[in-house]
Amino acid sequence: MNLSNQIIFDFKESANIDDWKIVDDVVMGGKSNGNFKLNDAGKGEFYGRISLDNNGGFSSLRNKNINFKNFSYTEVVLKVKGDGKKYQFRLKDNLNNAHSYIMPFTTSGEWQTIKIKLSEMYPAFRGRKLSIGNFSANSIAEIVFLIGNKKQESFSLEMDKIYLQ
Repeated sequence: MNLSNQIIFDFKESANIDDWKIVDDVVMGGKSNGNFKLNDAGKGEFYGRISLDNNGGFSSLRNKNINFKNFSYTEVVLKVKGDGKKYQFRLKDNLNNAHSYIMPFTTSGEWQTIKIKLSEMYPAFRGRKLSIGNFSANSIAEIVFLIGNKKQESFSLEMDKIYLQ
């Protein structure tokens, strides 16, 4: 990481994680159960169990208190350690938008640096891809990690840093 990068969130022992909220499929009657904490290593840990009961199947971790405007960065970088499962990174440029911009990524079980080109993030709403063009804004208002692989499974995603470059 160089000095021209912009930290979105740095998970460490002193980090305030109050703005990170879990939203599971329980909002629509499902029974998935996601959790979030700073673990003993000072990393953010999003973990839980996905249930397909009652047409459920997802858990998400979101932060709506992201306020980056008028930037010229082209990538978001995730320093994460997952469990070998597929996740989605999502963002919104405006909290009033119903849709999010999405990029799936697969974890390896080891620490990874995942680079996502902002211009490749596609718009979707409730699982449906929209034809309004990929992300092209110069602002970020919300970021989300989501798991929803259409299977009942436990999951764990550790996070170290999220930044723009």
